Amino acid sequence: MSIRIAALGAVLLLITGCAGTQKVMLGQARAPIDPAQVQIYSVPPVGSTEIAQLESTSGVGFGTQGQTDAAVARLKQEAAKLGANGVVLMGVGSSGSPVGMSVGAGSYGSHSGGGVGIGIPTTQKRAAGVAIYVPPGAVPPASPAPATPAATPASTP
Repeated sequence: MSIRIAALGAVLLLITGCAGTQKVMLGQARAPIDPAQVQIYSVPPVGSTEIAQLESTSGVGFGTQGQTDAAVARLKQEAAKLGANGVVLMGVGSSGSPVGMSVGAGSYGSHSGGGVGIGIPTTQKRAAGVAIYVPPGAVPPASPAPATPAATPASTP
């Protein structure tokens, strides 16, 4: 019984230990700020400065929106530690996790029994971005103008 508990604990430790963040510094870090102040951008505002490239992964799961949110939240947390008040989101994706989960049964000593194994495919979400500092009064990125249909010449009968 204690072997099963130890095995279950080891699996849970592996699952929760797979989330993380990596960074490559591009500029000078600033004083840390609250992660709630970090904004997500698709295009950097004019006048912003790059601080670091960031990549984060969620914990292992089944490819849910919550995992995507967790990966992006990790980007914001790391950016805040560097004093960045913005993250230019470069992309979000998923990959098979380095840890697989399985459940099985077997025999021990004179006790024997049938066994069943079940493989459960798991996924990790990844997010990549650039931590930036946006000074007060910086110009927000211009929104693309909506496409307008080309004018067509009127046809005359």
